[in-house]
Amino acid sequence: MTDDITLRTLTLDEALACSEQLADVLIDCVEGGASVSFMLPLARDKALRFWAGVAAGVGRGERTLIVAQDRDGIVGTVQLITDMPDNQPHRADVAKLLVRQRVRGAGVGQRLMEAVEAAARVQGRSVLVLDTANAAAERLYERLGWQRVGVVPGYAYLPAGGLCATVFFYKQLGI
Repeated sequence: MTDDITLRTLTLDEALACSEQLADVLIDCVEGGASVSFMLPLARDKALRFWAGVAAGVGRGERTLIVAQDRDGIVGTVQLITDMPDNQPHRADVAKLLVRQRVRGAGVGQRLMEAVEAAARVQGRSVLVLDTANAAAERLYERLGWQRVGVVPGYAYLPAGGLCATVFFYKQLGI
């Protein structure tokens, strides 16, 4: 149940202050098998460097970082990447939808996706793109009206090794 979950968009300073919790979420997801650009074992300092880079992007206005929290801290996150070429000011990428294993299936991912879509609308972004290597995430995106573009076999490695396919999706927003 997501009644005790709150969502908020982090500023640069908040993202830096939350870096330990964000690293915990990333490490938990990678240890759970999520193919999100990292291999096992994921060293804490590498996870912290990743989040420092995300925070810097927030500070430059190139991305939006949304987190979901419960009474114990951050349990999920998603990013809207808006640093696009000049001919794509209407587009953004949705990246790193991460939900801690202990709260999966409780609607946190759906709430984060709804929040990132709302943020995109506010920012005037009408076309969103994302990719995933997770069947449960595919089902979520389809339920939320995302359109499957196609599958690229052998696109990336799973955290423990072995290639996996990646599915690309897009969504056109009514703004």
